Amino acid sequence: MMQDSKVLAWISGGVLVLMAGIGLFTYRGVKQSVEAEAKADQLVAELTAAGLRVPTTEQIVHVLGDDGGAVCLDPGDALRRGILYGQLTNGAGGPGQRPVIAGNNVVKGQLIIMKVYCPDHLEEFQEVVDDLKLAEVDA
Repeated sequence: MMQDSKVLAWISGGVLVLMAGIGLFTYRGVKQSVEAEAKADQLVAELTAAGLRVPTTEQIVHVLGDDGGAVCLDPGDALRRGILYGQLTNGAGGPGQRPVIAGNNVVKGQLIIMKVYCPDHLEEFQEVVDDLKLAEVDA
């Protein structure tokens, strides 16, 4: 009985040491957060220069992380375009919903986010934006 408990303790200790070692070798949290904060700072500067409202750096880090999150996830595909078009409406629901000519600031922020986080998708999304009818709006 006593022998079984010692074996169980050694096995448990070995598993614990193994898991800690795996955790140390695979941990990337600090590197990712440093990169996420650097990109968020760059985004804050770009949004400020464009004259757009700027969320806090902490909010940007939580939403976009270090890779742009959902914004950079295949932005030109049909589903993402459908979501974008669905947001450019008068806000009514059901049969009263109509497309509107939105202000160009609506997509300006997303273009800036993509410029910072996923410049490889920027040209593809710019083609989608170029097909939209937008208007210059004072805001």
